Amino acid sequence: MKDIWIGFDLGGTKMLAAAVDNDMKVIARRRRKTRGRDGSDSGIARIMSTIKRLLDENDIKADRIAGIGIGCPGPIDLDKGRLMMTPNLGWDDVEVEKELKKQFDCPVVVLNDVDAGVYGEYQFGAAKGSRCSVGIFPGTGIGGGCVYEGKILHGAGISCMEIGHTRISSGVKSSGGDMPGTLESEASRLTIAADAAKLAYRGEAPSLYKNSGTDLASIRSGALADSVKNGDKEVEKVIQEACKVIGYAVVNVVHILCPDTVILGGGLVEAMEDLFVKTVSKTAKDCCMPVYKDRFKVVAAKLGDDAGVMGSAAWAKETFGS
Repeated sequence: MKDIWIGFDLGGTKMLAAAVDNDMKVIARRRRKTRGRDGSDSGIARIMSTIKRLLDENDIKADRIAGIGIGCPGPIDLDKGRLMMTPNLGWDDVEVEKELKKQFDCPVVVLNDVDAGVYGEYQFGAAKGSRCSVGIFPGTGIGGGCVYEGKILHGAGISCMEIGHTRISSGVKSSGGDMPGTLESEASRLTIAADAAKLAYRGEAPSLYKNSGTDLASIRSGALADSVKNGDKEVEKVIQEACKVIGYAVVNVVHILCPDTVILGGGLVEAMEDLFVKTVSKTAKDCCMPVYKDRFKVVAAKLGDDAGVMGSAAWAKETFGS
């Protein structure tokens, strides 16, 4: 019987697999580190071995798999199920669908990881029942996704909603592309961490310096949250400014799509939920056209790490289920 759906979330630092039944109840999970920029060949092998271990450890036969949904960071060739590029991992042109089909002999659908997360929140979490829900997930970069009338918003054969790569300011900071002033370059965790490291170096963030130093690799979401909690006011100002910039991005989205729900997700938001939601919401409502002010809400994602795996599994069922 084909009664198991596999959801997989490939993140920048971790990968998470889950097996769910036809009622979308999670029956097994497995988490591993991604191992960063270790090459696409070893990366796809690690994805397959993670799914194999999930099945083996929970005595699930591969022939029970009805379909696999996998969320991957970066633009996706939807027709071929191909990960086109993902700067944070250094993977390009990875034939994800082809390799997983060959290994597990079942249907596979590949989607952008934030699309998967927003679809998970639409089906089971903070955006349940929304007509149009948009997700903005600040992390190493800033990802975006949209579910419109129950369907993931896609381009013609390609994923879209790359909100992190839209220009939001006249600044000169770059996030790796030719266009400066993008949302990602102004408000990602990496940008916030870089500005916080400068403050620590100059003695303006004593708690951060004591606990994390000035190494960007050590200044992650929890470290930033602890810094604010312990009284580093200048770090808090940096984070508030980033939230305001994200709020301006929400205004742009509201004026284009008029979503009823805007979801903020990712580790940075989880670590400082009140600060992010309140600041982004106030900025967006203060700055949008008055007729739209009361037509949307800004909320934090509810499902945490489960959003991506639940969303990708649910999208596989939506795509292949009878």
